[in-house]
Amino acid sequence: MSGWGMALTDSEAGAATAAQITVQLSFDEAFTVHHRAVYRYACALVRDPQLAEDIVQEVFMRLYQNLHTAQREGLLRAWLLRVAANVARNMLRGKSRSAARDEEFAAELVRVEEIASVDEELVRQSEIREARRVLVRIKEPMRSCLLLKHEGLSYREIAAALEIKEANVGSLIARGRREFLRLYGKIGGERP
Repeated sequence: MSGWGMALTDSEAGAATAAQITVQLSFDEAFTVHHRAVYRYACALVRDPQLAEDIVQEVFMRLYQNLHTAQREGLLRAWLLRVAANVARNMLRGKSRSAARDEEFAAELVRVEEIASVDEELVRQSEIREARRVLVRIKEPMRSCLLLKHEGLSYREIAAALEIKEANVGSLIARGRREFLRLYGKIGGERP
């Protein structure tokens, strides 16, 4: 590091200010001298240390690309802080736009889910109506055996409830299921 670079490093302690020095610095020297000031300024602007680090990185990338232009008038620190302010403003603007897009997407997703749940409920209600129409067309005692079996009753309990032989319950349920499937297919096929 040159003598001027050492003097600028000491500027943090108050020995000399960067604005007073008009010598051209290498990128490494400029980084060493101004990194802390740019970081503190970025932190003050965005109040987020990680985002401030991103800002500092972008500022020094721009300095690397424009080193000679930035030092032209000897106001390197002012140039760096102005670039930091612009980068911070752009990052905050992008962050708020991103947050707005995320909120809009979440709201749309909720609307889609609500519509899907309404659609699912309508389909379910339609299927229930069709099943009831089919059950009405199944003859007794097959219909009652099917309904009681669906409720979880055992063959013995179904036989007792319907006052039929327990040996007949199984065949009545099987015949009722076949009839239900046959009629349900016909009614389902009649849909517009």
